[in-house]
Amino acid sequence: MNLANKIAVVTGGGRGIGLGITEALLEKGALVLIAQRQPLEGKLASNRNVVWAEADLSHPEAPALIAKAVEDAFGGVDVLVNNAGMMFEETLEEMSVERWDRLMAINMRAPVFLAQALLPQMRQRGGGSIVNIGSIEGIGANPGHIAYCGSKAAVHGFTRALAVDLGDDGIRCNAVAPGWIHSDLSEKYLEAQDDPEQARTDLLRLHPAGRTGRPSDIGATVAFLASDESAFINGQIIVVDGGRTAKLSLPF
Repeated sequence: MNLANKIAVVTGGGRGIGLGITEALLEKGALVLIAQRQPLEGKLASNRNVVWAEADLSHPEAPALIAKAVEDAFGGVDVLVNNAGMMFEETLEEMSVERWDRLMAINMRAPVFLAQALLPQMRQRGGGSIVNIGSIEGIGANPGHIAYCGSKAAVHGFTRALAVDLGDDGIRCNAVAPGWIHSDLSEKYLEAQDDPEQARTDLLRLHPAGRTGRPSDIGATVAFLASDESAFINGQIIVVDGGRTAKLSLPF
């Protein structure tokens, strides 16, 4: 797999799943523009193949700013990875219009209009690959995730629609639907349970693969979808969850 001379934009690419994606793309030879609010840290900050564009994806002007930044830095873009997102847990009774709108702005509006803003550059370069980060919660649901599940189901539908509409331009669009991926946030969630060790045991039992996911698992899948080796894969939702959604639950 070779991404040499490919230019990628990764939203939220400096931490968590986004960092796993960025590292996988860099390993395969891509140049990467990371669009996020926070400055880059560690090795990314000093990597000459990485550029940071400060962007708050809840703001409508962010896509245009990112498009200009990648054109100024690298002359165009071949790969867009819509990774950045947010989640909150609230019941229907608790949820406010303001919270709903902010989540939808980041999880759904930003990917749509970032694709729109980068479309001219991809067309000029003869095509490209758009990879959206969905979720198994776009397929099923956890309690209190009404807004998050709704946004990820929308991302999956948007992915298919873009694949249909942009095929003539040589632009493919696929999505990756991660399951449980280890991160600082997920670790804090487990530690907050009444019995963290039992929670970990119960979580592992859900996964036929015998472990939970790593950011590198998602990064490897994204790098494949960004490459020419996946040239005939289009409009697909690739579930990367260690078999979690394939396993039927039992009451014992």
